[in-house]
Amino acid sequence: MNIHQKKKFLSFLKFKRDFQKYGLEKARSYELILHWLNNRLSRNQFLVLSGILVGCTAGLAGVLLKSLVHAIHHFITTKVHFEYQILFYIIFPFLGIVLTTSIVLTIFKGQDRKGIGAILYEIAQNSSIVSSVKMYSQIVQSAVTVGLGGSAGLESPIAVTGAAIGSNFAQTYRLSYKERTLLLAAGATAGIASAFNAPIAGIMFAFEILLTGVVFTDFIPLVVAAVCGSLLSRILLQEDVLFRFYTREAFNYKNVPYYLILGIITGLYARYFVIISQKVEHFIKKLNMSRLRKAMFGGAVLSLLCVLFPPLFGEGYETVKAFTNGDMHRIIENSLFRYFDIGNFTIIVFLILVLLLKAFATSFTIFSGGNGGNFAPSLFAGGTVGYLFALICQQIGLPDVPVTNLVLVGMAGAMAGVMYAPLTAIFLIAESSFGYDLFIPLMIASIISYLIAKWFSPISPELKSLADQGKIFTNKHDKNILFSLKTEDFIDRYSETVKENAPITELFERVKNSSKNIFAVINDDQTLRGILTLDDIRPYLFANDSISVSLSQIMKAPPAVIHPENQPLEILQTFDDAGVWNLPVVDSQNKFIGFISKSTILMSYRQLLKEYSE
Repeated sequence: MNIHQKKKFLSFLKFKRDFQKYGLEKARSYELILHWLNNRLSRNQFLVLSGILVGCTAGLAGVLLKSLVHAIHHFITTKVHFEYQILFYIIFPFLGIVLTTSIVLTIFKGQDRKGIGAILYEIAQNSSIVSSVKMYSQIVQSAVTVGLGGSAGLESPIAVTGAAIGSNFAQTYRLSYKERTLLLAAGATAGIASAFNAPIAGIMFAFEILLTGVVFTDFIPLVVAAVCGSLLSRILLQEDVLFRFYTREAFNYKNVPYYLILGIITGLYARYFVIISQKVEHFIKKLNMSRLRKAMFGGAVLSLLCVLFPPLFGEGYETVKAFTNGDMHRIIENSLFRYFDIGNFTIIVFLILVLLLKAFATSFTIFSGGNGGNFAPSLFAGGTVGYLFALICQQIGLPDVPVTNLVLVGMAGAMAGVMYAPLTAIFLIAESSFGYDLFIPLMIASIISYLIAKWFSPISPELKSLADQGKIFTNKHDKNILFSLKTEDFIDRYSETVKENAPITELFERVKNSSKNIFAVINDDQTLRGILTLDDIRPYLFANDSISVSLSQIMKAPPAVIHPENQPLEILQTFDDAGVWNLPVVDSQNKFIGFISKSTILMSYRQLLKEYSE
């Protein structure tokens, strides 16, 4: 047997071993091939292949969701006829939220964690392991919600679906945490790229939002995933489904003041949008109702808003396209405002009310039981702000107002302020409008809006609660590592204890037979009474009169105590304040649980830092 034949034989033996290792449950042919390729290819080669496969799958999921929603919209708008149009807006938005909640309760057992925050939580707290249910649950829920008129967007559910696909692919092939996180981000990237046919925007979304606080040197899988998702979208989706704008004016530097003012307006509106969103969320959570009743209440509110202002129905992209095509009168004619004289003043009042109520419509859609995100609402609101601003400028008598450009730039500005993602907003609008010559106005408005949002709140209000609890990563990398540590892992539950009323000779025996250098003094019901160190005990070990000494005389109160719910960052701060290396852990009733060591936390921190740096 020559060397070449030996290599082939050894390769076959390795393949056989892997087959036995992964078992019959992995006996699907394509998985066997991928397991074999995983062992034959280099790490970078397999990651590129993985990026292609994840990108295609997530891209198909995005195309499926977009097509499904478009089909539902087409059916209910062309096949279902009402004698009175008002019934249309009363029935379908209400039905969408109630049906979505019913599906969550019956099919998905009430598990409806949704939104980008859920994915960031999985990255930081669950080693980027996303439930396989999310590979299809978000598609079903958001298709029902948005397809029937929910005033939310499909992009967040698409991103969550793609992230779940990438995570589960990595889990199947036993990839490490870093590789799993990378493919999770690649899936979300492909989903966003397919939703907008904007691959660069998808990559920016991954870096700005998903991979915050995660250090990566590999980005090729993100690129190939974005390209695959975008190509599938371009090939499979019909032109009227795509997020595309063809009409715009050439950039004129003389119009820069318009964009400066628009950036400020969109920044302030973005702040209004997130504040209303938070208030509605808190209001719905405080309602003393069942989830289904909350869905009915939210659905009723949404239906009322859609009756009064039809542009609030669904994603709203068709309305924004109407702005750029000059079809504003067609929009108003579908509303109750058609009974008024449709002049410029009527249009201005109509748009102001739409803007003010859009935040309520989206919030009631999402928080009362529907499924969707803020991508589309922020783009719709930004386009409306831009068109309204252009209309007011024209009424004032300002010359050469670039109406279409202001609509496009307004979309980027509002999205940057709501999502805290200026680069994603810039590239999204540039790619969707083929408006690369609009980079300057897009950057002006997006950055101004983003800075205004950051001035009010350094972290997105949508994610602030999770960030404050240390449940998601932020730009502070050292804190991210500390938040990755679990207090439970550092508690020494085999710590030495001694009863308060025990003779001191029993303590001496414990010292002789134990390797511990700190002891907890407890009473009969395990309540902590004090602590003793070897330094405290040493003077009595060889003293002749030590037998008459009681433990209560020599024990001391701990300088501080730790509770199991304390985060490692808080614990280290407590150690620094107390100036010690060991502290007792007690529960809410002051019952002793164990000791925790500062050196143990620091060693784990250093090990994680080493892994993240490799």
